[in-house]
Amino acid sequence: MSNFLSSSIGKKLLMSITGLFLVTFLFIHLSLNALLLVNDGGEMFNAAAHFMATNPIIKIMEPILALGFIIHIFYASLLTLQNQKARGKDRYASGNSTPDVSWASKNMYILGATILAFLVVHIAQFWVKFKITKELTPVHIDIAGVETEVENAYALVNQTFGMLWVVIVYVLGSIGLAWHLSHGFWSGLQTIGFSNTIWRTRWSVIGTIIAWIFGLGFSLIAILQYLFFQS
Repeated sequence: MSNFLSSSIGKKLLMSITGLFLVTFLFIHLSLNALLLVNDGGEMFNAAAHFMATNPIIKIMEPILALGFIIHIFYASLLTLQNQKARGKDRYASGNSTPDVSWASKNMYILGATILAFLVVHIAQFWVKFKITKELTPVHIDIAGVETEVENAYALVNQTFGMLWVVIVYVLGSIGLAWHLSHGFWSGLQTIGFSNTIWRTRWSVIGTIIAWIFGLGFSLIAILQYLFFQS
């Protein structure tokens, strides 16, 4: 088993599994962020954030999610370095001159580095303030007819998206994510074995649609918060 995981195929398989696992997290994250556009003073977003913060399943999944990110980044870096070493000087002659390979496919590591930089900013602006420094004030909202005290996560997110530079970084990171996923989604399924000659094209189309739903969705939420939800 250890020999398999240390092989090129094993590394690609681990990277694919963790990448597809992270896609499920993105669905949840985008659904939660979409509540930022409900014009109710943030009550629905705060209720959802409270559920996520107090749900024991989510608490268990958080370290698993972090581990998934670490494994995905580690093996992506390792495979990229190994491929560059194997090609040697030939990588300068091939690369962008290959017409049948997508731009995203040829620049997955660069896109991944862009997403990582965006993730660092995202963690610093939100996760650290939610979990570490706890820069949240309590607020009372109605949950299923019961007045409940929750942390006002909406106020912090709304205030953060009031800074233009954060919105710009968020949009650039989201677009980078879309480009990364446009290749990574179908490539991961192909590595696992969920693809053939027919489904290769279908998964590519499906992956591109999903990727740009994420990219444009996260971008629009940040832009609309900046333009229309600032008090």
